[in-house]
Amino acid sequence: MKFSLPLFDFKQKVDYKLEILAGLTVAMTMVPESLSFAILAGFPPLVGLYAAFIMGLVTAVFGGRPGMVSGGAGATAVVLIALMQSHGLDYVFVAVALAGIIQILVGLFKLGKFIRLVPQPVMYGFVNGLAVIIFTSQFQQLKTVANGQEMWLTGQALYTMVGLILLTISIILIFPKITKAVPASLVAIIIVFILVLVLGIDTKTVQDIASVSGGFPPFYIPQIPFNVETLEIIFPYALIMAGVGLTESLLTLNLVDEITHTKGKGNKECLALGSANLLNGFFYGMGGCAMIAQTLINLSAGAKARLSGIIAALTILLIVLVGAPIIEKVPIAALVGVMFMVAIGTFEWISLRIINKMPKHDVFTGIMVAVITIWLHNLALAVLIGVIISALVFAWESAKRIRARKYIDEQGIKHYEIYGPLFFASVSHFTEKFDIQNDPQEVIIDFKESRVADMSGIDALHKLTVRYQEAGKTLRLRHLSDDCRRLLSNAKGIIDVNILEDPDYPVMTDKA
Repeated sequence: MKFSLPLFDFKQKVDYKLEILAGLTVAMTMVPESLSFAILAGFPPLVGLYAAFIMGLVTAVFGGRPGMVSGGAGATAVVLIALMQSHGLDYVFVAVALAGIIQILVGLFKLGKFIRLVPQPVMYGFVNGLAVIIFTSQFQQLKTVANGQEMWLTGQALYTMVGLILLTISIILIFPKITKAVPASLVAIIIVFILVLVLGIDTKTVQDIASVSGGFPPFYIPQIPFNVETLEIIFPYALIMAGVGLTESLLTLNLVDEITHTKGKGNKECLALGSANLLNGFFYGMGGCAMIAQTLINLSAGAKARLSGIIAALTILLIVLVGAPIIEKVPIAALVGVMFMVAIGTFEWISLRIINKMPKHDVFTGIMVAVITIWLHNLALAVLIGVIISALVFAWESAKRIRARKYIDEQGIKHYEIYGPLFFASVSHFTEKFDIQNDPQEVIIDFKESRVADMSGIDALHKLTVRYQEAGKTLRLRHLSDDCRRLLSNAKGIIDVNILEDPDYPVMTDKA
């Protein structure tokens, strides 16, 4: 068997200059975000940067989607806040490692394909909700801490911050009209950085969040008792973190597929994500998942291959090792401006233009997912609720579509030709089609254009057979598909039905 390490696809033309510049841009925006998420969760700041490096490198090299960026994401960090407060950092590391193992198992058993069940309205709600979160979370940078209390910037400090943000946005909008050879976001960060440095402008910088200086991620074995009690504590957090991470990563993968018109590998991404989180648990990282904002920055900068993600991860490591004195002087305003533009680009504006053309239940689903995402910051819950609502609506609409064509042949046998699936939601509509009292002595239900989908359908056939028997009449089934016959055969001991045209595959004989 030939083995190849999928770092680069040399069959695909890749602009290495754009890949490198895109990676640098992603790293610049990831540093303050990773620091902020780590501080928010109560972790040491470097724990966030180590997570960004490990997650970014492993998923860039081994993940299922070139161009996607992973790091120490806020969605997963929020899950671990309560565990950090109640049991400390060592328990967090074990939970992160266990979450990684769960994600690896999902990949091994190829369960990533179930992300296909997420309908488009849920995708719209997910993306729009994240866009609003990205946008509104930047306002946190317009605050400062004075006398132990957090308050909004005022006066000259606020005007300077807003002015630099507007300058950054202006550069991002104008620069692509001059040239697209260099990512506009990176140019904007560099220009604002030089301007602040040369003119000595007093404004908030990265070092005001936390120091980014440190060493290589250390190997560390968490000092906790490994027993059943510990597992009971960490497993719920690990399970939720694994679910949130998988949901966000696989949805981001789908989004990138749509943008690039290519196909990623969901199960491979699950394996890479789980491996990265497993490493985080033993190398002082807080874990994470795909970061949609950084992914979109990467794509907008022209990146299409794995190189940009690798460059971003290695840049973060270099910043920690040797580049901290420079990066700590980068104005937060420049990074906020970039994130504002990312949020605007992330929002699915087409969803607003077609809102009056979409079914009302799809509009409701999309809005519900967006509201839950924004309000609770719980992506997994929002998507789950959206999928459930969509599934229930689909079941209801499918149930209403079951119908029957009725006729009596020359032998006096009445035929019911069923159209549409027979399942739990359509059982009542199906049962209403039959006129037991007025039907002739022999009745045939033809399933050529239908199928029995679940146990509720089987039970409905059994009850209908019993009612015809009680009326002294015979009911038979015809043209059942192989899977329908298999369902009926499995239920042989608890149902009583008659199948025509199948002498070699009897389910149960007519006892009447």
